[in-house]
Amino acid sequence: MRPAIKYGIWIAIGAVVLIGAFSLFSGGENAVEVRVAEVTMGEIRKTVLNTRAGTVDACRRARMSPSSPGQIAGLPVAEGDAVKEGQVLLEIWNEDLKSEIELSQRNLVADQSRAAESCTRSDLAAREAVRLARLHEDNLVSEEELERAEAEREARAASCKAARDSASAAEARVQVNRARLERTYLRSPFNGVIAEINGELGEYVTPSPVGVATLPTVDVIDNTCLYITAPIDEVDAPLVQAGQEARILLDAFPDQFFPGFVRRVAPYVLDLEKQARTVEIEAEINEPERYGLMPGYSADVEVIVDVRDEALRVPTEAVVEDERIMVLNTGTGLLEERPVEIGLGNWEFTEIVKGATNGELVVLSLDRAGVEPGAPAVRAAE
Repeated sequence: MRPAIKYGIWIAIGAVVLIGAFSLFSGGENAVEVRVAEVTMGEIRKTVLNTRAGTVDACRRARMSPSSPGQIAGLPVAEGDAVKEGQVLLEIWNEDLKSEIELSQRNLVADQSRAAESCTRSDLAAREAVRLARLHEDNLVSEEELERAEAEREARAASCKAARDSASAAEARVQVNRARLERTYLRSPFNGVIAEINGELGEYVTPSPVGVATLPTVDVIDNTCLYITAPIDEVDAPLVQAGQEARILLDAFPDQFFPGFVRRVAPYVLDLEKQARTVEIEAEINEPERYGLMPGYSADVEVIVDVRDEALRVPTEAVVEDERIMVLNTGTGLLEERPVEIGLGNWEFTEIVKGATNGELVVLSLDRAGVEPGAPAVRAAE
């Protein structure tokens, strides 16, 4: 090759490089800044979300009022106290009933003593009848004396039975009076926490009338079991089953998920006017007492229906609805639009089955002006 030709080739190559560099430099000045995320390998979960926020409630909650009216004579607990099953929470004035119990117990003792006396006489009459029967066999007593002894034995036996029945009735009266006394107490039906008290010492309280909702005198909550009732779309209902893992998000704890599980799926679809058709589910929180959670929180439920441990994934916000992504080509500095095949997905990540490779940069700010295929772009500062 002649030196002049060789020299000309090198000049041409240099011109191309200079033109390309100028083109890239000029494009960099007008390049759009985009937020990007790296295509990575990791766990991905297919989830079902509720369509409307639910509310945290206690699995067991007792809104109690006395079964009989009266004046509050004892209130040994306060709001927020931890209580045990069977513990007295409230006592209605009951001195009259306590006196009736004492009286009935004394009557019971008296009746039991009379029964013991009567039955002792019955035993004596029975032994006397046996003795005369033997003497009668030897013709030592008359038939008349034997019959009189037999009649005395039967009468004494009947008297013994009547006395014992009277003692049993007296014992039953004691139990009745104790039951009446027990109606003046409110006891905790389970281990829990006092949520609310509507009453003070000396105040007069009455039971709630039938069909009329009134404030409970004492409200007890079992804070060791909390659950959320929330609706899901009818389309997702076939994917959700009792026992599936769930994650609960509370508005009061925006950056924390609480583990749980689906405990119930309603066997029917709710068809409410002006609302989408939904199915109610119940998700229970695992060990809520560890986190200090309380009933009444607003909550969302994310049911995990499938899990893949090692999947190629991108943030869900990077995927357009018709299954396309925008990639920042780090070699050319240009944006490329690609169709992709997606797999599992949730609100956070979407699996890319085909159309992307690990380590590529996908664009997150798809709605920014200038973000289009072939446009020059640079990565926005973090």
